[in-house]
Amino acid sequence: MPLPIFALAVASFCIGTTEFVIMGLLPEVAADLGVSIPDAGLLVTGYALGVVIGAPLIAIFTASLPRKAVLIGLAALFVVGNVLCAVAPNYWLLMGARVFTAFGHGAFFGLGAVVAASLVPRNKRASAVALIFAGLTLANILGVPGGTALGERFGWRMTFWAVAVIGLISVAAIAALVPSNVAPPSGGGLKSEVRVLGKLQVWLAMLISMLASASLFSVFTYIKPMLTDVTGIAVDNVTYILLLFGGGMTVGNLVGGRLADWKLMPTAIGALVMVAVTQLALSHFGADAAITVTLIVLWGVLSFLIAPPLQMRVMETAHEAPNLASTLNQGAFNMGNAAGAWIGGLAIAQGIGYAELPLVGAGLALAGAALGLVSHMMDGRLPRAEPAHELP
Repeated sequence: MPLPIFALAVASFCIGTTEFVIMGLLPEVAADLGVSIPDAGLLVTGYALGVVIGAPLIAIFTASLPRKAVLIGLAALFVVGNVLCAVAPNYWLLMGARVFTAFGHGAFFGLGAVVAASLVPRNKRASAVALIFAGLTLANILGVPGGTALGERFGWRMTFWAVAVIGLISVAAIAALVPSNVAPPSGGGLKSEVRVLGKLQVWLAMLISMLASASLFSVFTYIKPMLTDVTGIAVDNVTYILLLFGGGMTVGNLVGGRLADWKLMPTAIGALVMVAVTQLALSHFGADAAITVTLIVLWGVLSFLIAPPLQMRVMETAHEAPNLASTLNQGAFNMGNAAGAWIGGLAIAQGIGYAELPLVGAGLALAGAALGLVSHMMDGRLPRAEPAHELP
């Protein structure tokens, strides 16, 4: 893989750590700012909303700008955002800093995926996209635990200072390594970007992304009580299981890129079906610790094996002007995160126990697989003009 892709992966690691590390620092943040832990938890929600709102806005306003300059600007935004988080004197200014930082999240991953795909031969595009997402999965394995430990030892503000330093490194790496002429804007500018949103296949691809993410978060949001109440695993051991899950995500992401380069839609559909099977097994064997831990690792592999093919699917269906659609797909993933957590919570409120909760995730995954099959079958029936050139 070309060095510019590794530079983008470093920025991805920084962004992933920024998003998730707050979860491990909620008690420290709440105590320092004089708010409750549930109120501090809204900092996670605020970030997610910032991603959903910011993704299309940034994509629209930067549609005609040079891609390298936009990537540098987005990486720099994360540096500034983390500095603002580190110095925020109260809860509401910290919330504002989190939302401001999140505005660049979807646009960076959406545009970064397009740029990464343009740097490699056609048969390696999904693998290049997977490497960008690898920074995100590694953030869950290294960045979040490391940032949490740093914050517990030296105060939560030090964590954000450390992430800002990593962000500076990513800015320098992008400036030095990414070519200036990479993935130029589409010839029609914003008008071309918006026009491709009229294609049914683009919206189907984004809906599948949302269902895949909802399947994951409808269960993963409540994984701790599942493991402690159903499986009987000690609270202190949950962290180690989550690290195994994160390791599975990293492996699945990279494998998914290779498989998607071979067979894109069959990989996505097959992975969604296997996610459903895994969750059905979790609902049946949830009381057995050894089987549950094995299934959770497999679930981690499968849950991110889906990401590269779904991102590539959006980019291919919008190949004439992929930047806006690729960015909106990141918003779709985040909408799925929020929807999945809400659906899981609603199921629990309606009396579904933690042991049966994976059935909800399985249903959402099967819905995504069915929609993927319909979309794949439509490829053979609808006129599909292949791009005469590499992705712009």
